[in-house]
Amino acid sequence: MRRLSTGSPFEAQIGYARAVIADGVVHVSGTTGYDYATMTLPEGVEAQCANALATIARVLDEAGSGMDQVLRVRYILPQRADFPPCWPLLSRAFGAARPAATMIQAGLMEPEMRIEIEVTARLRP
Repeated sequence: MRRLSTGSPFEAQIGYARAVIADGVVHVSGTTGYDYATMTLPEGVEAQCANALATIARVLDEAGSGMDQVLRVRYILPQRADFPPCWPLLSRAFGAARPAATMIQAGLMEPEMRIEIEVTARLRP
């Protein structure tokens, strides 16, 4: 088993890894829209979605996987009306993989957070 980190302080404070690689599968933790280099969170859902997808893509690449290897994706949003504006970004990110997907409406850790994305992917063959 191997664990990956983005260096986010949340990972150490809460006690989790950004991703865990086990048995040929990459499990990426729920990822919000923070820019982890600056620890800033943009205001809009589309910008947050883009940041979350970029973080996920970097972690998958580091793991030896990629967005085209995603098997399962879960979207968590406090406001369901925020989901459709993200669809073009999600289609570009996951269109090749066409993973199984679920959208859940639920509160997130901070009121400024507009979306959280969790994925499961396989390692590249």
